[in-house]
Amino acid sequence: MTERLKGLRIGYAMTGSFCTFSRSFEQANYLKELGAELIPVMSEHAATLSTRFGKAEENVARLEKIAGKSVITTIAGAEHIGPEDMTDIMVIAPCTSNTAAKLAASICDGAVTMAVKSHLRRSKPVLLAIASNDSLLGSAKNIGELFNRKNYYFVPMLQDDCENKPASLVAEFSMLPDAVDAAMNGIQLRPMIH
Repeated sequence: MTERLKGLRIGYAMTGSFCTFSRSFEQANYLKELGAELIPVMSEHAATLSTRFGKAEENVARLEKIAGKSVITTIAGAEHIGPEDMTDIMVIAPCTSNTAAKLAASICDGAVTMAVKSHLRRSKPVLLAIASNDSLLGSAKNIGELFNRKNYYFVPMLQDDCENKPASLVAEFSMLPDAVDAAMNGIQLRPMIH
């Protein structure tokens, strides 16, 4: 296993698209294998809600085990990221449409949005792995806004079920490491939607 991301400090944030948590954990683990250091962050909902996809405490424990650090779950905890220059890139995987809307409007009301705001004070890249059932409806304008904003990049997305959920987009999580590489070089991977 090459360590192509050796020494890269990745803020690894998770928001509440619970059905994609297993894919996100898999990629977080892979990023660690590639040599990255993970600074784990979870939204308040991601850290406290148990669903059919897993218990909250087990999800937090799993991310902590992968990262080897305690998960940041508060605004106060996330505020230190920028001032202390803790991250080279911020990844949100999964990133819900709710979180994307808040980022597009520069709303800072939780651990993940504060982590991004604090990280951006140093003009460093933010990589979003979108997972939302309404990406091609009401959320499309927020994704478009972020796509046109400096320092924001996206993991390429696809329609996960174009017949039953025609407006849904989900990041191709397997492309996350390549998207990290690209974003660190100021490049948006192709095509954004497949």
